[in-house]
Amino acid sequence: MRNIVCVILILSLFQISVGAKEKVNFNQDIRPILSDRCFHCHGPDEHDRKKKLRLDLAQGDDGAYRVRKGVAGIKPGSLKESSVWQRIITDDEDDVMPPTDAHKKPLTPEEKELIKRWIEEGAEYQDFWAFVPPKSPALPKVKNSGWSQHPIDLFALRMIEKKGLSYSKGADKRSLIRRLTFDLTGLPPTRSEIRQFLEDNSPKAYERLVDRLLANKQYGEHMTKYWLDLVRFADTNGRHHDQYREMSPYRDWVIRSFNDNLAYDDFVRYQIAGDLYEQPSEDQLIASGFNRLHLIIDVGTALPEESYTKNVIDRVTAVGTAFMGLTVQCAICHDHKYDPISQKDFFALFAFFNNFDGKPETGRRSGFDFEQGLQKPYIFLGKEEDESKLLKKVADYDILNKKKSGLRNKLKKEKDKTKKAKYQQALRDVEKLLKKSKNEVNALKKLVPAAMLMKEAEKVRKSYILKRGEYDQLGDVVERNTPEFLPPLKKKNDLASRMDLANWLIESNPLTARIAVNRFWQQLFGVGLVKTSEDFGAQGEVPSHPDLLNHLTVVFQDSGWDVKALMKYMVMSKTYRQSSIATKEQYDTDAENRFLSRGSRFRMDSEMIRDQILATSGLLSAKMYGKSVKPPQPEGLWKAVTLPGSYPKVFTADKDEAIYRRSLYTFWKRGMAPPQMTILNAPDREACITRRERTNTPLQALLLMNEKEYMKAARHLAQNILSQSNLNDAQRLMVVYERVTSKLPDAEEKRVLLKLINDLKLQYSERPEDAKALCGGLKLENSEKYSELAAWTMLVNSLYNLDIVKTRE
Repeated sequence: MRNIVCVILILSLFQISVGAKEKVNFNQDIRPILSDRCFHCHGPDEHDRKKKLRLDLAQGDDGAYRVRKGVAGIKPGSLKESSVWQRIITDDEDDVMPPTDAHKKPLTPEEKELIKRWIEEGAEYQDFWAFVPPKSPALPKVKNSGWSQHPIDLFALRMIEKKGLSYSKGADKRSLIRRLTFDLTGLPPTRSEIRQFLEDNSPKAYERLVDRLLANKQYGEHMTKYWLDLVRFADTNGRHHDQYREMSPYRDWVIRSFNDNLAYDDFVRYQIAGDLYEQPSEDQLIASGFNRLHLIIDVGTALPEESYTKNVIDRVTAVGTAFMGLTVQCAICHDHKYDPISQKDFFALFAFFNNFDGKPETGRRSGFDFEQGLQKPYIFLGKEEDESKLLKKVADYDILNKKKSGLRNKLKKEKDKTKKAKYQQALRDVEKLLKKSKNEVNALKKLVPAAMLMKEAEKVRKSYILKRGEYDQLGDVVERNTPEFLPPLKKKNDLASRMDLANWLIESNPLTARIAVNRFWQQLFGVGLVKTSEDFGAQGEVPSHPDLLNHLTVVFQDSGWDVKALMKYMVMSKTYRQSSIATKEQYDTDAENRFLSRGSRFRMDSEMIRDQILATSGLLSAKMYGKSVKPPQPEGLWKAVTLPGSYPKVFTADKDEAIYRRSLYTFWKRGMAPPQMTILNAPDREACITRRERTNTPLQALLLMNEKEYMKAARHLAQNILSQSNLNDAQRLMVVYERVTSKLPDAEEKRVLLKLINDLKLQYSERPEDAKALCGGLKLENSEKYSELAAWTMLVNSLYNLDIVKTRE
């Protein structure tokens, strides 16, 4: 009898546990629904708020719990007394929420059930997760604790087990070195590096590989690529004539910063306020060029005050995206519809950047600064003696230019033919001297690069709320400050400075570290823990693993904002090292791998695809830093996006080593970004981009199969392998396949590819004119050599178009 009672008790407890559901979480479950369907009319914007009901807050005169005329918006525990719930379930089209004319999707039965349960459970509100300072949660307890004790793995495993999935086995060593090398350097591993890793059987082999790659100079270049998207770096101004702009010193500084592992807090401070240090270093001044990366219009195109205002708004938008993860620009014309950012908050941030000591537009289309793509203020870099020589040469040029203007005026006024002839001769002489002087200045300018920077004007400009965001519609005066819903700003002096703002971002803002950690995770896993890495506000997605995000954020801050340490911490986890091979069930359950039950698999970025083709072919230049370069592009590339006065107007490709530089250094024209990049989803850099789209289109396949430079790379690798006369075709195939894919072909792949080589040789021997055309004008011994090179060129081209070459696995 006693045993029967025990069995009944156990069965009862089992039924209770099976039937029980987790308590509805406001931030994870309810807020996203309300934000999507309700906040537009019942959110932070008081001007458009309907019925004086605000559903993003519980308390307050307009809060969800408020009672008006005896009726509560939401009554915790009571569906009957909650008018919001009654409006959700009504059949009356005039009363149903969201309204039928709001162009919002009706609530699904599942969403209604969540709201119903939430109200019944007490309608508990929570502070918005992203606006709360991160705290490291306790490590979760998991069933399969033997898999790993790495904190990342424990947080991932808790979700995996919750979803009824299982973790994947570790990736094989070849896949692992290829994945890690691409993720940390943007380039594929060499055959010797693969061999070294395969032969290292020590427990520390993988960690040694991680450390080596983090110390590799290409690490800084690869990390910089993502940052340039984020700060909309480009080589042209982006508006109207889209003139040339020289910002390469900023790019070089970012590369050095990542390679030198500059602490992220200083990385932020230097960019926001590098010019405000007591004795700013050259690097700090260059970094402040972050504030000069915005789009600029040409002088005379718009009113200067309008241009100036647009520039300042662009700076604030960049800070909001890059360092706060918020769409602050939505509050330019009115209070934010979804987040608690008022229009006053936006223009309080605007005030920090509203004191620029420089002109808001490009200079006139002449002179050294214009030709060099510079706008004051800027600093010269390099040796002082070179700078001194340059300034003297510029002064000499200016004197000659004034003399030329004076002679022209005299020539216009002079009536005497004899004197007029003398003036004409003198003018010709001066013009010759001017040409010589200009050449001397340009030669020196190549030796003395310059960097545009941020600089405060001595007289502080007043800042106003701009009505509807119009530059000439001034409202109330605003002081420099941070958004009121976030922790308060600490000021060093009576007037807050950009340095105070930079310190606030690091020391007080709960968003700064979170969004940085999320973007670094996104680089490694394809999707951030918060998928909407551009928006951590109410319209963004909630974190897939909120505790993991908090844990990583605290780890990052406690490390002294050490980026390399964070990257190593993430790639050392077993979560990162899982195989990307997935079952149909895994794909059906979790197509984007948000639950982290396998290794991530996704299309590589355009730069990685191009750079690996150059690297494996042996053409990639290892040269770092310096001005942007122009690899060959289709003729007439810029014709549709240039005006008669545009500079540069015509695309002219570089030559020799310059065309084989890493894609990071490619000249980026905002009006027409490099097609090799944009076809494969690179942005045009007109706006700050935190994540690229990934598409799969026929145009991408056409590019990779037919691009002349890619075909040239294939031919170069084919020449290389054919020069190894001690190898037969089967051995050559093994070398080329491994070089391109980091793997070895299996028996079937080997059979198919060897057959392809033989078929191609026969085809080109029968069509020698096609073989010669494919060999690109090379002089070879006989027709057999031409057909052989053509065949191997097409084989390599085919390998470059394999899925593994375009996909990070």
